[in-house]
Amino acid sequence: MDFSYSERTRQHQARLTAFMEAHVYPAEARFWAEVAEGDRWQPTRVMEELKAKAHADGLWNLFLPESDLGAGLTNAEYAPLCEIMGRSPIAPEVFNCSAPDTGNMEVLVRYGTPEHKERWLKPLLAGEIRSAFAMTEPDVASSDATNIQSSIVRDGDHYVVNGRKWWTSGIGDPRCRIIIFMGKSDPRNPDRYRQQSMILVPTDAPGVTVKRMLPLFGYDDAPHGHGEVVFENVRVPASNILLGEGRGFEIAQGRLGPGRIHHCMRLIGLAERALEAMCRRVKSRTAFGQPIAEFTTTLERIAEARIKIEQARLLTLKAAYMMDTVGNKAARMEIAMIKVAAPNMACEVIDWAIQAHGAGGISDDFGLGYAYAWARALRLADGPDEVHRNQIGRLELRRHD
Repeated sequence: MDFSYSERTRQHQARLTAFMEAHVYPAEARFWAEVAEGDRWQPTRVMEELKAKAHADGLWNLFLPESDLGAGLTNAEYAPLCEIMGRSPIAPEVFNCSAPDTGNMEVLVRYGTPEHKERWLKPLLAGEIRSAFAMTEPDVASSDATNIQSSIVRDGDHYVVNGRKWWTSGIGDPRCRIIIFMGKSDPRNPDRYRQQSMILVPTDAPGVTVKRMLPLFGYDDAPHGHGEVVFENVRVPASNILLGEGRGFEIAQGRLGPGRIHHCMRLIGLAERALEAMCRRVKSRTAFGQPIAEFTTTLERIAEARIKIEQARLLTLKAAYMMDTVGNKAARMEIAMIKVAAPNMACEVIDWAIQAHGAGGISDDFGLGYAYAWARALRLADGPDEVHRNQIGRLELRRHD
């Protein structure tokens, strides 16, 4: 297994890094200031300016493996670019590479009809609209997705959609035009994994109501946001069903595999930036007559952070390589492992960086509080640690039958 980066990846890394240093990092403070002024749920001027620059520079839609609609990169080639984008909370959207749009675009590329692609995929690829993904429900333990109670019922040439979803990311953006909704279309099917379907629901369809936006540890992620959404007798054309009834889990697995690679590599970038901030901080502060950097505890934490980051990166690159070479199903153990390893690593490294900053670490001045909140949330998103650990354990046991 060769972990050296391809020439295409190295070229994109150099261009992305230069763009981040020239445009993204300097724009972070302006972005947060624009969000704080006026209506928080309107797109910011600075983000639109950055997106136009990225598009003009050809740093756009870098994801989408196995498609000529993106940059034509494999998962292994795209993963290191995700790490660079993950260093800034605003960067993924700048390059039209942010969740849930990336996953939704991959779904439309793989499973959408020509009509779906024309109406929804093209404007998403152009960055003209945003999208949302509605899967998690407040009334059931959604870590077991077979618990989903929302319904998708055929009625002539339409489906009627009912349910209550929450943590529907992206729904707060006024440009959000389409929701991929997962619900039960055949609750009596003896195969629990054939009861669910996915369907496209326009956000302006009658019966779609955003009840509230949900803060993540106090951060509302405006103007993107995560909402609780009620679907009451929402009628959509039967042609909006994706791939056919009972194929919801099949689509979910196709969607979540690449998404987990993206999340994990972004977390590695986030942890790298936190470690850099930690090193700068401890070298510039003195306590009890000596630089904080010289304390054994500090040195041990820096060393452990470097070890854990490298381990997580190599494991994630292995998972990406396997997805490219043997497919998502064969790589499911590696995908599950990175989904446990990377968020836990990031939480620990960021926590050490917070501690090194003292009281400043828990303020908003250094961005570490938000970084920790996001890393902690990703121990739940796309499946909680416990589900992935159970899967890893079962797969390991099979090796010893």
